[in-house]
Amino acid sequence: MYNHTQRTGSSYGRKRQGSHSYNSSPRRSFRGGGRGARRSQRLDVNLFVKKANAITPVSYLSENTFTNFAISDELKANIVNHNYVSPTLIQDQAIPVILEGKDVIGIANTGTGKTAAFLIPLINKAQQNRHEKILIVTPTRELAMQIIDELQIFSQGMHIDYCLCIGGASMYRQETKLRQNPQFVIGTPGRIKDLVKRNKLNLSSFHTFVLDEVDRMVDIGFIVDIKFLISLLPAQRQSLFFSATVSGKIREILQTFVKDPVTVSVKQQDTSENVDQDIVRVQDKNKKIEVLHDLLIQDGFDKVLIFGQTKWGVEKLTQALVQRGFKATAIHGNKSQGQRQRALNAFKHDEVKILLATDVASRGIDVDNITHVINYDMPESYEDYIHRIGRTGRADKKGSALTFVDR
Repeated sequence: MYNHTQRTGSSYGRKRQGSHSYNSSPRRSFRGGGRGARRSQRLDVNLFVKKANAITPVSYLSENTFTNFAISDELKANIVNHNYVSPTLIQDQAIPVILEGKDVIGIANTGTGKTAAFLIPLINKAQQNRHEKILIVTPTRELAMQIIDELQIFSQGMHIDYCLCIGGASMYRQETKLRQNPQFVIGTPGRIKDLVKRNKLNLSSFHTFVLDEVDRMVDIGFIVDIKFLISLLPAQRQSLFFSATVSGKIREILQTFVKDPVTVSVKQQDTSENVDQDIVRVQDKNKKIEVLHDLLIQDGFDKVLIFGQTKWGVEKLTQALVQRGFKATAIHGNKSQGQRQRALNAFKHDEVKILLATDVASRGIDVDNITHVINYDMPESYEDYIHRIGRTGRADKKGSALTFVDR
């Protein structure tokens, strides 16, 4: 049980029958909110109330096994050591096609095994041809680091080098690493573009290119950078494209990116279908943190992700929760990459119970067993809402999402 301040007033935290409004006793207030708060008021809060559907686990019998893929024995051994037993749907369908050198459009959510679906054949490709150079672009630092983690596991002992090119880390170190001519370059669009403009990275030498989670890159505003990077690639290349959705803007990218692609679609029901969704009406927004406090001490709030609108608001709320005795940490744009990674690792390994994040910083959060997502500040769009609550209710588990709403 986490320590918290002594309550005053017997009515604090008591729900009205049939309502999610809370009565709060007078205490020190905390003001949240931030940019976009007024815009988000136009959202229909009824969209945030929905019961989770019954979960029916989907079993998949793969056509292939990792042992019969046309990959090296060293790579097969690393896959076994990573405790991979049989391919997921996207791995089963995408790996053989990528091994043939074809372009691929993969329509898949995070958590389907798509990172291994492209890493396994590309590691094999890099081992066969030591001059092969592979560029992987992903929307956030955290996702890039997760890809690096899997690359290290699958390529262990295979003498394959890589460079991680992300913001918030030393540009000088990245430039030094690039001079060593690594086979894999993995990074975010902004930093890769910076390195290209500084003549530290020549994209004309990369004949394999992966765009991962393109929908998120477009959401964050990287579409211009992506088009710029594509324009510098050699015409003869293998292009792999992964996205959970394909909007009009994403189709613009597809037209210039892939040639005669094979489409592999394994997108199943949205994660939000596994999430119990409800709203919490707050009578006095100055008592908002009191209502949050009352929720966090309840049974079942074991691993909680809280979304705020601004970097300043998230940081202030984190400090307020820590002062109240909660084990909490935060990731947002004002944090260095090291701070963000330490915070995410602490949350993953249950060293803290609560992680607070802004929308942009949250894009790389891929953590198992999040029990609750709390929208402390309203999202700016319904798409942002779906992305937020998709952090819970994963891997055939139910999750809960609560959205604070001012009366």
